[in-house]
Amino acid sequence: MTTATATVTVTSESASAIPSAIPIDAAPAASASATQAPEGLQQWFAAFLQPALWIELGVLLVCVALAWGLSALLRQTLGMQENRSSVLFGRRLIDGVLFPLLLLTLAYSARAVLLELMPVTIFSHVIVVLLALVVIRIGVKVLQVALVQTPWVRTLERSISWLAWFAVVLWLSGLLPLVLHELDQIKWTIGASELSLRTLLEGIITAAVVLILALWVSSAIESRLLRSASGGDLSLRKAVSNATRALLVLVGLLVALSAVGIDLTALSVLGGAIGVGIGFGLQRLASNYVSGFVILAERSMRIGDNVRVDNFDGRITQINARYTVIRSLAGRESIVPNEILLINRVENLSLADAQLWQSTVVTVGYESDVDLVMRLLSEAALARPRVLRDPAPAVALSAFGPDGLEFTVGYWMVDPENGQLNLRSQINCAILQALRENNIEIPYPQRVLHMRGAVT
Repeated sequence: MTTATATVTVTSESASAIPSAIPIDAAPAASASATQAPEGLQQWFAAFLQPALWIELGVLLVCVALAWGLSALLRQTLGMQENRSSVLFGRRLIDGVLFPLLLLTLAYSARAVLLELMPVTIFSHVIVVLLALVVIRIGVKVLQVALVQTPWVRTLERSISWLAWFAVVLWLSGLLPLVLHELDQIKWTIGASELSLRTLLEGIITAAVVLILALWVSSAIESRLLRSASGGDLSLRKAVSNATRALLVLVGLLVALSAVGIDLTALSVLGGAIGVGIGFGLQRLASNYVSGFVILAERSMRIGDNVRVDNFDGRITQINARYTVIRSLAGRESIVPNEILLINRVENLSLADAQLWQSTVVTVGYESDVDLVMRLLSEAALARPRVLRDPAPAVALSAFGPDGLEFTVGYWMVDPENGQLNLRSQINCAILQALRENNIEIPYPQRVLHMRGAVT
């Protein structure tokens, strides 16, 4: 039994996709055996044999090398090797936003040039992938810098990555226009305006982009202002950076609301309601925010000052818009609302200068040489490098105690954050050693008991 077969020769137009003639069997059994290799796989192999594909790959590799070189040159020129928190450069050369952004720019330029010479395939897909990578890097890096030590930052980072790659998959598979069309069909009416699910999602994305850019700009301004500031200058620059961030976030929110389609004139009613809420329920919260800006502006308390608030001693480590963080030498932290710092009494031990006075009391026997004791006590205090020479330590005979002569040794230091008790302990040990070497007695408490009457 013979089987009729037909042979189809590939024309010159389709020769680039299928390089040789493919026999097509009319019978079902013979046809199944003749098409073991899928036609799509043959087309892929045929496409890889085309010179245009290798030209695109070569140009893409050149773009990668140029982006790498420019990123390394800019990183070295600007001295950003040690700046691990930079949004543009990141911890490593390819971690920041600059490398994928330069690669995207070079790839788009190369695609525009190649389109004038030949059809392109790879660059159309590469540009979409690079665009998603840039969006992910910007979102993740800005959140890492702007929202430090926030527990839900990692969740936001993963969400941005998944959404960006999901959009890329939809575009590459050709399903993105269909999904957008279906989303546009889901509509509802709010008042006199009609919204669709697609419009709402586009507004949310626009709002997220605007807010991320606002946080990026404010973080860059804050890092530039606080880079080399200290003391009172640090507090003033902190106030400027906080005000700038609040202003940029407010502008970003207004732009985002406008992008969603909300009429900003309708916010006048909301503004009135917020004003009433501030006047009643949010009065304390608003007072704390205003107090924070007042403290930073007038510099009555600065970051690094040693203060005492409600019998709590410590060093100011943060002055935020709503509260101030005070850290004690024991490691405890007190979060104090800024309103309390304005309306209550606060002892600032570092307002005029950072010098702090400390003293210790020593008791010696009445038969001791007073001049010798005072000299030994002064030398013991001066022997410690943390004790200031100007003003010098002072020794005074402060009291005639029941057990001996009481001397008070006073001295100044400028680094109380390094510990006060340890310095007092070192001076006491030096005093004890000096008194023992000179045979000066430190008396024990003594009491005289008088017995009256006969003892039976």
